[in-house]
Amino acid sequence: MSEELLKIENLTTSFRIDDDYYAAVDDVSLTVRKNEILAIVGESGSGKSALAYSIMGLHTRARMEGRIYFGKQNLVGMPANQLNKLRGKDISMIFQDPLSALNPLMTVGRQIEEVILLHQPASGKAERKRQAIELLDKVGIPRPEVTYLQYPHELSGGMRQRIVIAIAIANGPKLLIADEPTTALDVTIQLQILDLIRELKNDMEAGIILITHDLGVVAEMADRVAVMYAGQIVEVADIYTLVTNAKHPYTRSLLNSIPTVNEVKSKLHVIQGIVPSLKNLPREGCRFAPRIPWIESEKHEAHPEMHEIAEGHFVRCTCYKHFYFPAHSEEDSEHVNS
Repeated sequence: MSEELLKIENLTTSFRIDDDYYAAVDDVSLTVRKNEILAIVGESGSGKSALAYSIMGLHTRARMEGRIYFGKQNLVGMPANQLNKLRGKDISMIFQDPLSALNPLMTVGRQIEEVILLHQPASGKAERKRQAIELLDKVGIPRPEVTYLQYPHELSGGMRQRIVIAIAIANGPKLLIADEPTTALDVTIQLQILDLIRELKNDMEAGIILITHDLGVVAEMADRVAVMYAGQIVEVADIYTLVTNAKHPYTRSLLNSIPTVNEVKSKLHVIQGIVPSLKNLPREGCRFAPRIPWIESEKHEAHPEMHEIAEGHFVRCTCYKHFYFPAHSEEDSEHVNS
């Protein structure tokens, strides 16, 4: 088994609304290993980005409880000056929106050099320029010497995303967090960015957390998958197990919503309801229960826990044993019980 890079234990990140705190990340425990891609999937509002920002220590007004071990260091409560030594060096993040992540008033080259200088203060100006151009070449940018002198607004969305990746990998991080790295890019550019991330994982042997709502991306990229719903992890498994033998009703509903070329459906499956808002999120019982009302309340645990149903395969709440899709309940019940 590969080396454990990151270990999250009972992490809860809460935000203040009016006079109370509400958990957007609720009692999450996960591990990330060296040279693996762990995908975190779920609908918008599930808490995926809140989890990523918690790991990076980027929530300025949140209340964080629990532990995030990077090696032997606990990142929760770590002073800002210590965190700054890790961020951009040992732990880096590819942000969702490259336009907001990049400074419009600085050239591409200067922005890459800035992160190199921060963690390699002894490097000279010529050396930093050499490294910046080398990084631009590494992320697949043509004519890197030209791009080095350009500003973000002069580049396409795909090129800007590559710049963000170049900045993230400038100091050879051990852990890379990619938050929806292909959002708003066309399909061809998406594939190029995903191929690039895969190559970087192999080159650096880094652990990668890939945050996405796109199960197609997950199937293509991930080694393991954590499914997140309403602030909680509801299922964790390797990618093969998740695709062929998903158990939690939410995971199965997500998978059933994907159109396929092999099966002709008169209607696409739609998951009832929406992810509840932070303030209205149910804190007792199974959080997915309101969206599968045909499953009796007694089939859910009063205090749902993660159960290891096979080696490395964890599922929250026992409702998975009783779940079926109403449109073909008999057929699905047979699948569940097999």
